[in-house]
Amino acid sequence: MTYERLYFGKEGERAAVKFLKKKGYRIIEKNYRNKAGEIDIIAEHGQVLVFVEVKSRAGAEWGEPLEAITPHKQRKIGQVARGFMARHKIENRDCRFDVVGIKGDPDEPKQWEIQLVQDAFRL
Repeated sequence: MTYERLYFGKEGERAAVKFLKKKGYRIIEKNYRNKAGEIDIIAEHGQVLVFVEVKSRAGAEWGEPLEAITPHKQRKIGQVARGFMARHKIENRDCRFDVVGIKGDPDEPKQWEIQLVQDAFRL
């Protein structure tokens, strides 16, 4: 992965955190990792525990950001989420998987289009 793509991804995650906070989300963790993989953001929205994947795209050559959440990626996110819940002894809690898609020129963050899809997929 090029430095530019990595930078855009990290800046996209920062923008997503700000966006989610404005929507009433309370951020619990960012870039949570375990042996199964990583989840970009873990938050609470009301009483619901939310696992958020962020996808940033600078152009159409890589497709739409939300198209990048393949069934394989969904399963991996689910594995990480289950690990997080087990580690923190979370049971009988409403959970969902949201996706934040970010499109735009990496050098023009004020022009980025940010899209939130709540309950984007189920396991």
